[in-house]
Amino acid sequence: MKELAELRIKLFADGADKAGILEMYGNPWIKGFTTNPSLMRKAGVTDYEVFGRDIAARIPDRPLSFEVLADDFTEMERQASRISSWGEQVYVKMPVTNSRGQSSCPTIRRLALAGVRQNVTALTTLSQVRETVEALSAGPSAFISVFAGRIADTGRDPLPLMAAAVEMLRPWPQLELIWASTRELLNIFQADSAGCHIITVTNDILRKLGLVGRDLTQYSLETVDMFKNDAEAAGYNLL
Repeated sequence: MKELAELRIKLFADGADKAGILEMYGNPWIKGFTTNPSLMRKAGVTDYEVFGRDIAARIPDRPLSFEVLADDFTEMERQASRISSWGEQVYVKMPVTNSRGQSSCPTIRRLALAGVRQNVTALTTLSQVRETVEALSAGPSAFISVFAGRIADTGRDPLPLMAAAVEMLRPWPQLELIWASTRELLNIFQADSAGCHIITVTNDILRKLGLVGRDLTQYSLETVDMFKNDAEAAGYNLL
């Protein structure tokens, strides 16, 4: 298997806990950060803009993605312009559709032409990738986040789709494909093998990076030792 230093893919930390974000900022493997309203709600964030501006001020030198909150395209566009003003390193997360299934791509195209850096999110199909690439192709640096983990949750192998998406982006070097909704550490190596440019990974998975290359016989012994210690600590017995 590859060592971490051999990976071409960039690791982005995905989360909304400020302490966790700043912890990962100190990790040289982490090249960027993403969040979303669901993660922010879970982390107890109460003021979206205060949180976003604070993180942007603390992390001025790596890409940061913050999502619009609106479901109406006119309001999405207004919010995108506001979020973009938080810093040159800020990418605006735009959902690929609104909640009614209407494509966001006309709005994404206008924002791209206005020079707004975007991270188009929640894609699961190649037709969505194709439409999004077309909308972003004349704009600045942008990310396209395909939710490979959610694709896998349906029993489908996301690797062929992700490899095909990489080829769709190839003519536009300013566009980068993100393997999103990562479920396990193995996904980092799968995404790298598919040619993805970036993978977003939650802090709980990132903390497992020290396991990469671990001797499996030793890991088995540690697991047996854990079971033994937990049984003793619980006072279990069979008389």
